[in-house]
This record gives sequence, structure tokens and C-alpha cells, in this order.
Amino acid sequence: MAACAVALISTTGIFAPLASAGQADRSQTEALAKRAAERIQALQREADRLATEERTLLGDLRRLEIARQIKAEQLKQVQTEKADVVTELKTTTTRMQQLEAQESQMRPELNARLVEMYKLGQARYARLLLSAPDLRQMGQAARMVAALAKLDRERVLSHERTMRELKSTHETLEKRNKQLATLETETARAQAAADRAVQARNDLVADIDRRRDLNAQLVGELQSAQLRLQTTLRELSAGVAVVAAPTLPVAPFRGDLPWPAAGSGIRKTTRAAVNRASPTSGIEITVADGTSVASVHEGVVAYADAFSGFGNLVIVDHGARTFSLYGDLQETTVKKGDRVERGQPVGVSGYTPQGAAGVYFELRIDGQSVDPLQWLRKR
Repeated sequence: MAACAVALISTTGIFAPLASAGQADRSQTEALAKRAAERIQALQREADRLATEERTLLGDLRRLEIARQIKAEQLKQVQTEKADVVTELKTTTTRMQQLEAQESQMRPELNARLVEMYKLGQARYARLLLSAPDLRQMGQAARMVAALAKLDRERVLSHERTMRELKSTHETLEKRNKQLATLETETARAQAAADRAVQARNDLVADIDRRRDLNAQLVGELQSAQLRLQTTLRELSAGVAVVAAPTLPVAPFRGDLPWPAAGSGIRKTTRAAVNRASPTSGIEITVADGTSVASVHEGVVAYADAFSGFGNLVIVDHGARTFSLYGDLQETTVKKGDRVERGQPVGVSGYTPQGAAGVYFELRIDGQSVDPLQWLRKR
């Protein structure tokens, strides 16, 4: 009986840590599943907002398209009228030039006749009439002189009247041409503005489509992760040992990653390290010396030691070629190979190369540095 009790105690001692570890794995997996579900809901709300925004933009785009068509038609009408006015101006100018040429040709004849008539005077008119041999010829001479004078007067008056009318028409056409030129410029400017507005709306719609596609892709990744987590939970419930710890992809959490440290100041910076082909870009967060620095996402510690240009450095591998870097640490609290969760401390802050208290943070995706501010939560 005593032996059985000892055996029972021994067995209980063996399985208690295993049960505790399994419970921890289950709690961890359930927490990840909950976080995935919450993020899916957030992405779905964003998808609904994007759909509503796109519908509004499409309505605006239709109205802008109509406005642009109206502006284009107005510009076409103005250009047509302007072309007609220019043609009329050319015709009027040509007619004025022809009349001026005719005037130049007949001016010597009129001047000569006027001079001769002036020389005749009243007495000479009388002698001209009295020199006629009879009354019939005298009447003919009088009529001839009167007809010539009248013809000359009519020609002069007709020419002056025509020239006045042409000049008036020319001035009116020039004024209208200037008005149409101004209107053409304004209409063309309005059409260009309408074109830019339409293009801007098209760009926004294209951007929303891209974001909706990305949103759907991220939701798909999270749903796949959810399925894996559910499988893990079933295995844990069945007592099956889980070889690989469950993780969530980083990409769906763009703009929702927690800050590695609560700092008062942020400065973008570039770091160049020994034996590195090109410098990398990250941010320096101003924090008090000794502030706890935490991982922004779950993963496995790939590096935890001193590194030239970064002081004490921790690199966390989040899978899918995604890494987060935590530099300028006074000390590290993890070692290579450790599994870390989101929000778990990886070290404490120290001093930047400039001598200010702070921590360096960098995010690398597919081997390239990305702007961390686009991935961290907005403050």
C-alpha cells in the first residue's frame, strides 16, 4: 500500500509539469485565436468602410465626369466661335485693304476733278453754261456738271460710309475675339481642373481597390492561421504534444503593432554597421534609461548580443522573412532561441550613439527595412 502511494505520488509528480505546460500552451493558443478573431473583425470593419468610401467616390467620379464633359463641350463651342470670328476678321481686314487700295487708285482722279472745279469757280460755271450755242446744249452741260459733282459726292460718301462700317465691324470682332480668347483660356483651365479632379478620384478608387484586395488577403492569412490554431487546440485537448509553437502572421497587423517602448520622442534614423552592405533605417525612441523594451509580435529570438553600430541588439524572427530589431539596449533579458510573445520584454533601454537615453527599433520585411511608423499603432 505504501509502495502504491509512493508510486502514485511519483506519477503525479511526473505528470503535473506536463499538465501545467499543456495548460500554458492551450492558454497561449486560445489567446492567439482571440487576437486573430479580433483583428479579423477590425479588418472586416475596415473593408466595410472602404466599400462605403468607394461607393461615395464612384458617385463623385460620375458627377465629375459629367462636369468634365460639359467643360469639354463648352471649350469646343468657344473654339468654334473663336475660329468663326477669326475668319470674319480676316475677311473684314481683306475688304478694308481692298477699299483702301481702290481709294488710293481713284484719289488722284477725284483730286484733279475737284481742283478743276475749284478753278472754275462760280463765274467760270456761268461762262461754261453761257458758252453753249443754244439752250439745249446749255442744259446738257449743266446736267453733266451736276451729275459729275453728284457722282463724286456719292462715291466719296459711299466709300466713307463703307469704311466706317467696316472699321466698326472690325473693332467689334477684335473685341469679341479678345473676349473669346479669355473665355477659351478660362474654359481650358476649368477643363484641366476637371481632368485633374477626375484623375484624383480615379487614383483614390484604385487605391481603395488595392487596399480592399490587400484587406481580403490579410483576412485570408488570419483565417488560415485560425484554422491552424483550432487544429492545435484539438491536438492539445487530445493530449498530443505540439512540436511548433503557434504564431500569427505579422502582415495583417500593419498599423496595429504595439510600441516596443513608451517614449516621449521619435526620430527617424539610419544605421550603418560593420560588414553590412547598406545602411538600414529605423527609429530612435526617446525613453528614460532602464525602460523595459518589449517585442512587438510573437516570434523566436534570432540574435541577442552586442553588435557593432547597434550596442546590445535583440533580433526577433517572426517568420515569413519578417524580423524586428531592438538596439541600444543596456542589457538583454532573452537569449537566442527563446520564444517570445507580443509585449514580452526583451531587454532594457540604454543610450543611443549620440549619447541620449533611448532605444533603436527597426522592422525588416522580405529583407528590406520598412518605415516602422506605418506598422506601429497611431499615437
